[in-house]
Amino acid sequence: MDAVIPIALDPTHVRIALVGQGPLAKRRLAQLLEGGASPAVYSPEPDAELAVLAGDGLRRALPSPTDLDNAQVLFVVGISEDVAEALAHQARDRNILVNVEDVIPFCDFHAPSVIRRGDLLMTVSTGGKSPALAQVLRERLETLFPAVWADRLAELAALRDRLRAAGAKGPEVLRACRDLIAAKGWLP
Repeated sequence: MDAVIPIALDPTHVRIALVGQGPLAKRRLAQLLEGGASPAVYSPEPDAELAVLAGDGLRRALPSPTDLDNAQVLFVVGISEDVAEALAHQARDRNILVNVEDVIPFCDFHAPSVIRRGDLLMTVSTGGKSPALAQVLRERLETLFPAVWADRLAELAALRDRLRAAGAKGPEVLRACRDLIAAKGWLP
């Protein structure tokens, strides 16, 4: 995949399903939950940790074709290659975006490495070419943008809201926010 279009999905408007098991499935499910998703989770043999994490969303089986009809985005993680390939084909036949973890031919999208600081969301993607590089870059960004950035964003949002309520237009709001960032020395 040479070109990608970065988007951030609002999970309240997208039906997401996860098929998987093992440590990578738990990690992906944790990321989805952290992002506000409530995915349907299918796992033929979930371990206790995955079962607890999935909660009421867990189905102890692979999804049926009818189950897939209820999804718009499908993550497949830690499932045998032949089953993952079949699920990818079924999903694509239904116009469902699919991502089979680490199998680029069966990835309609790539889930980037994510840094969350409150509502501040930063991502790193290599288009699936080097998850290790994405992880290293994410770790670096985490040190450059510590947890305090959640409060900084809240402060900027409050400034923006006050200015817009007073009738300020885009360029004026942008300038005021940039001036606050510079005055506070947030980005030396």
